[in-house]
Amino acid sequence: MPINITMPALSPTMEEGNLAKWLVKEGDTVKSGDVIAEIETDKATMEVEAVDEGVVAKLVVPAGTEGVKVNALIAVLAADGEDVAAAASGAGSAAPASKAAEAPKAEAKTEAAPAPAAAPAPAAAPAAASTGGNRTFSSPLARRLAKEAGIDLSAVAGSGPHGRVVKSDVEAAVAGGGAKAASAAAPQAAASAPAAAPKGASDETVLKLFEPGSYELVPHDGMRKVIAKRLVESKQTVPHFYVTVDCELDALLALRAQLNDAAPRKEGAPAYKLSVNDMVIKAMALALRDVPDANVSWTEANMVKHKHADVGVAVSIPGGLITPIIRKAEEKTLSAISNEMRDLGKRAKDRKLKPEEYQGGTSSVSNMGMMGVKHFAAVINPPHATILAVGAGEQRPVVKNGQLAVATVMTVTLSTDHRCVDGALGAELLQAFKGYIENPMGMLV
Repeated sequence: MPINITMPALSPTMEEGNLAKWLVKEGDTVKSGDVIAEIETDKATMEVEAVDEGVVAKLVVPAGTEGVKVNALIAVLAADGEDVAAAASGAGSAAPASKAAEAPKAEAKTEAAPAPAAAPAPAAAPAAASTGGNRTFSSPLARRLAKEAGIDLSAVAGSGPHGRVVKSDVEAAVAGGGAKAASAAAPQAAASAPAAAPKGASDETVLKLFEPGSYELVPHDGMRKVIAKRLVESKQTVPHFYVTVDCELDALLALRAQLNDAAPRKEGAPAYKLSVNDMVIKAMALALRDVPDANVSWTEANMVKHKHADVGVAVSIPGGLITPIIRKAEEKTLSAISNEMRDLGKRAKDRKLKPEEYQGGTSSVSNMGMMGVKHFAAVINPPHATILAVGAGEQRPVVKNGQLAVATVMTVTLSTDHRCVDGALGAELLQAFKGYIENPMGMLV
């Protein structure tokens, strides 16, 4: 029988994506593992590999289509020995149904007011599509664990290759108490809809304030929508608390220069080039190691205490920002952090990061010092409980031993989730960070 290829979930939070490019055409033979398409999410462009073997009978969704829902039918394969024309004609009946389903969505976009109420609908799309005959790919261990826990795999978003459901996805579903029954989840989603949907002024309300012809409308892209949604959720649900200290940088700058001068050369270029931000990442990771009660995440049932400091670093990219993560940063050398950050930063700007490279983490750093910003407070990125906002290092007058002197000083502000990191604990974490910045040799031992 024909094999349906559906829009994969390239991350646990993905609800839709853009089918940027087909790398196969109708009539091509594909094998498991062949790259068949490129999918654009809000953060990255990902290659999609075939899971099954067969002949491409029909490309249901054209290249360049935006807003394709997860688990929506995008192509059909004819299995070995199957008539390709018959498989393609069978897919034809699915296309009109898909278009019919999209028609109300297109009409809804013209109405500004009902849009927020309809926002939770995509969350139910993966389960609905999976139970409609599409296959849910999962590992054998994930299937066994799901069976033991009574979890419906079709309602679990897979984070493995090609959207495959893996062990961690099932464990997350069990911990969250979800995915057991669609009927039970639906009322809960509906009940939370008013609080979860961020409200903003409609186009009509705002445009009345401006003279016609004095502006242009630029539609929000997927990244900007996700950023807006997450920031609103963060400010609405996370009680932010702020702690600020000044750190003297002269010893750190001297050590940085010494380490860069001592860097071995490979093919005429230094093996590494440390930045102040690399040393900030390391200092934050060591501070989280030294103050483990602050290296946590909040859930309604538990305090999640992390065993490692996975530090996300905010990187500005066209249209928004992304936070690639340095995993186990407390265990890595400064040179390893520097080289890894350089690679992640470059691929972030090219939108080539994998979901596992920017999702998760235990804390994050946002550095605007290179832009001349002296002081700011950053918004926490859940599930993190902390984020460090780093300002510019600048020469300021200071008092040392009762005498006026000049030092290079950097102001940093720690935003904490007050549900799990209280003011005193946040101050303890920030003092540990300040200790490593002002006595940087401690980062080398």
